[in-house]
Amino acid sequence: MSLDNPPRGGAGPADRPLLILASTSRYRREMLERLRLPFVAEPPQVDETPLPGEPPGELALRLARAKAQAVAGRHPGAVVIGSDQVAAVDGAPVGKPGGHAQAQAQLRRLSGRTVRFHSALAVTDGQRWLARDVVTECRFRTLDEAAIQAYLLAERPYDTAGSAKAESLGIALMQSMHSDDPTAIIGLPLIALTAMLAEFGLDPLRHLPAQHAQATP
Repeated sequence: MSLDNPPRGGAGPADRPLLILASTSRYRREMLERLRLPFVAEPPQVDETPLPGEPPGELALRLARAKAQAVAGRHPGAVVIGSDQVAAVDGAPVGKPGGHAQAQAQLRRLSGRTVRFHSALAVTDGQRWLARDVVTECRFRTLDEAAIQAYLLAERPYDTAGSAKAESLGIALMQSMHSDDPTAIIGLPLIALTAMLAEFGLDPLRHLPAQHAQATP
């Protein structure tokens, strides 16, 4: 559950550390809400320009760390989550299309090909750091122009790397998908994140509201 009015300082309810998602993405916010931990979202405001020759996986990890670090510096003692996703074909990054024509060209390029989505996580309390890159390999179907146009007009995925929202109709573009974490493709790998948060004392199953924790089967 996200909090509209974030508490100040580094402690959350019942002396738990304040949990902050360093992101402006509504998709990541909605994903984190599934863990039922109170949190706030705050813009990290970092430069996301790739370094010359930077591999996609390293780019995703660097940006995830940079986002977490930027917010952690403003909230001593808080637990901060940084995340970034970079899609790549043949080692070259595939960005967000930004518009219809660009998305159309992108899906033509990805038709029948395998795309690697690097979904990186970084979690810190300002002292300790955990980071991980969760990779999802997506094989796109061979797409004709009619299929591409129908999908783009139905979903308008112009703010999504690879022009495909796999959590909704974009799954119909896929021939196969392989990952250790089925939530990673949406941009916030919850299996990996749950394990990382537990290392900071924020295991979701240990912080359920009392009425749920005391319920009997």
